[in-house]
Amino acid sequence: MPDLTDIQLQPQSGKAPDSLVVLLHGYGDSAQGLITLGEVWQNALPNTLFAAPNAPQPCEINPMGYQWYSLQDYNPQTVLKGTEAAHPLLDNYLDKLMDHYGITSEKLLLVGFSQGTMMSLYTGPRRKDKIAGILGYSGALFGGGGLKNAQKPPIHLIHGDIDSVVPVAAFHHAMEILGKNGFEISGYTTPNLDHSIDEKGLQSGLEFINKSLN
Repeated sequence: MPDLTDIQLQPQSGKAPDSLVVLLHGYGDSAQGLITLGEVWQNALPNTLFAAPNAPQPCEINPMGYQWYSLQDYNPQTVLKGTEAAHPLLDNYLDKLMDHYGITSEKLLLVGFSQGTMMSLYTGPRRKDKIAGILGYSGALFGGGGLKNAQKPPIHLIHGDIDSVVPVAAFHHAMEILGKNGFEISGYTTPNLDHSIDEKGLQSGLEFINKSLN
């Protein structure tokens, strides 16, 4: 099983990390695109290691970026199969990263954007041990039928209400399915926001991370 390449931001405190935030980028982006979230948040989380892996495949529409799986066919069953195929690679990456730094599951938090949120919402609940939380921006939930007996970390979702890439209906669907399966869920939609993260979203995300890791 090939290892995922990544970018890491060591704790600003200079000490060994006591928590781990893994940033999962969207379709066609790269680790470089999402590690910027860690740069924004690291002052408030001085003992946290931020890590952003590159997805395993070169992107089919942007050879400079990566994809967790193809999105040429957005049929839910096709997307679910792609998510299922990428899941072991991400799961293995998380195991190795946690082992290397001695981080336990209750100090691991996943942050995703778009396709990275899809991966976070699939992999996070299917980890062997419950993680600290999942923060998802502009994403969607696939594989909701397999969540009844899954781990149930707290989840915070944020989505622009004029998202032209992942329609805001995906947010409402995810909130409904997660709620029905007993997850502790929070989040909101942002008026007049397209497929991106605004300042309010960054602050709300940081508050969720702080609450979940402490």
